[in-house]
Amino acid sequence: MIPSRALGRFLSTYTTPARTSLKYQPLKNLRKSSSMAATAAAPAAPEVKESESEAAQKSYKIVQDVRNFAVTEAQRPDFDHAKAIETTKSPYPAWDYGQGVPDDGASLSQEHHEVDPYAPGRLSVNNYRLLVSAIAPRPVGFLSTVNSKGQKNLSPFSYFQVIDHDPPMFIVGFSSRPGRVKDTYRNLKETGECVINTVSENMIEAVNATSIDAPYGVSEWDVSGLHEAPSTTVKPSRVKESVFNIEGKVIDIKEFADHQQPGMSIAATVLIKATRFWIKEGAADADFSHIDLDKLRPVGQLGGVSYGRIVSTFERPRTRWSNEAPKSELLSGLEEKEGELI
Repeated sequence: MIPSRALGRFLSTYTTPARTSLKYQPLKNLRKSSSMAATAAAPAAPEVKESESEAAQKSYKIVQDVRNFAVTEAQRPDFDHAKAIETTKSPYPAWDYGQGVPDDGASLSQEHHEVDPYAPGRLSVNNYRLLVSAIAPRPVGFLSTVNSKGQKNLSPFSYFQVIDHDPPMFIVGFSSRPGRVKDTYRNLKETGECVINTVSENMIEAVNATSIDAPYGVSEWDVSGLHEAPSTTVKPSRVKESVFNIEGKVIDIKEFADHQQPGMSIAATVLIKATRFWIKEGAADADFSHIDLDKLRPVGQLGGVSYGRIVSTFERPRTRWSNEAPKSELLSGLEEKEGELI
């Protein structure tokens, strides 16, 4: 979760249209916004040369070569589709303020290694593998887009998150890679529209199939066999199998030309504002304010080629200082100490 202050600073760098206007701004107009000022002033990113792209591809090891996977998977237990999601107690139900991690100091017994992500000789793939294994689980950003010719694209993204609810905002990250940019990024720049689709357990094979490096213009809808449903405010279709769909329009794009390497596409982030929600019948409460977790059955991305499912949850209510301080010697003592410093 992004802290509210950090989120506020992040969003304050963006110039968004008024709530009453969601008309897409072409990229040339988006570059006029405050967050794009540095990019607009900088020289245009160099074109990726084919020879440089081929050289970059040799050291690009993002896609793992998993050999004999079918043999390995055949030895594992079957997936239990009927497994219920249980709710347990939290790890330490008797935890009290100031207690930290009640594990007898085990979590403090080991030191940390300092890693410079920009160290000479450190491969970017090491940063990739480190981040996707450490920042987990991550939601799958499953985006449907169309280009200016109406050609369709459907693709999953690891760098994706919801970042606000009022207005509903989402962010998608596009990594630098050998050759041309991702088709989804190209489409978002051309048309400024997309649909974000949630991914449930029963969809994962079809969703994973859309990550194949299909030629530009080839529709991953056909590759996956997933079904299209019409949208209202954008041209791309919704994935009918998804429990929750979000129609959205591009608000801003930030490109990182200063990090571009020879033979690699430019890295970028795209800010998207929701224009419509779609919820599958029977999956939410009466006022459409909560989706049943057992109906959503979300899948999270982990490190390597691993995914995770939710089979167990626990609850921890958020607390208020005014309610807790009178009951806690630690909190009341901190309040008194702060008062003395004023």
